[in-house]
Amino acid sequence: MPFTPFHLGPALAIGLPLRNRFHLPTFIVGNVILDIEPLAVLVLGLMYPLHGYLHTFIGAVGVGLLLGYAMYALEGLLKPLWRKLLLVPTAAFKPKRFLVAGLTGTMLHVLMDSPLYYDIKPLYPILVNPFYNPGLAGPIYGVCVVTGLIGLAYYSYIVLRALISRRK
Repeated sequence: MPFTPFHLGPALAIGLPLRNRFHLPTFIVGNVILDIEPLAVLVLGLMYPLHGYLHTFIGAVGVGLLLGYAMYALEGLLKPLWRKLLLVPTAAFKPKRFLVAGLTGTMLHVLMDSPLYYDIKPLYPILVNPFYNPGLAGPIYGVCVVTGLIGLAYYSYIVLRALISRRK
């Protein structure tokens, strides 16, 4: 995805219905965290590919696992915020659910970016991108917009349902 916020559409539409199965905040962060790499390249003027090692499946696994562990370690601090935002259930999650969320979020990011960028090497150390198909840019953006609208509608429903149940 050329513009990072588009990754939030699939993250919300897929993650919200599964928020009782894995850690939704970790999944959401996993969907966008890999774009720290191109941001650093652009901001710092690095002589490094815009989409380097983090935009590979190997890199995504590493980042996903580190993210899952970090989010699990920070859960005691962040859980009140996640609960207030209605992103997590009241029951505590085991570390596996954070790791799965981190892995699936980062892998989804690589899958969605791979058709759009020639410089991504998703199957590194293979140095070609067999998924590259710039003709898919429009449909991929369309899916992101539609899933974003679906995710926002579903989140609105969750919030409204919670507000109504509090008034009873």
